Amino acid sequence: MELFETITGRRSVRDYLDSAISEDDLRKILDGARWAPSWANKQCARYVVVKDSPVKAGLKETLTPNNPACDSFDACPIVIAVLGRLKTAGYKKGVAHDDRQWHMYDCALATQNVCLAAHALGLATVIVGAFDYRAAGEILGVTDDYQVVCLLPLGYPKRTPDAPARRDLSELVHTDAFAE
Repeated sequence: MELFETITGRRSVRDYLDSAISEDDLRKILDGARWAPSWANKQCARYVVVKDSPVKAGLKETLTPNNPACDSFDACPIVIAVLGRLKTAGYKKGVAHDDRQWHMYDCALATQNVCLAAHALGLATVIVGAFDYRAAGEILGVTDDYQVVCLLPLGYPKRTPDAPARRDLSELVHTDAFAE
């Protein structure tokens, strides 16, 4: 699949087939995540691959009420939890570079790579961010030096939604200075 076709063709999918994902495809997806850029190449993102139905059900319970991704946790064969190592990205010699949460940025880059790699392999994802990250961390046994950043149901799409409308570039792009 050509890069721009992959970028424009990826959708947030919440409806999955009951089909297993090969270990080879899973490895390719996770390897794609590994190659994401990161702050000073700190590579603070980590991944927990959840295949166990009771663990997926527990993670589902951490989602906000009426979260549209709830049913995804029942149908998908795998949920990938993306974790960020705290006090790593954005830190130099143990001191924060600035007050931004660089681990979130690094994890977002890795998450995008997961989503694009999955789509290129005929799989689908949805990025779930509306959940109790502390409760999810307890379920997954995450230590205090990490934070669960997002959850990614992964599977073969039952159906792929149409592309949502996108703003025109003229609304998004500014030249030389921001002017709203």
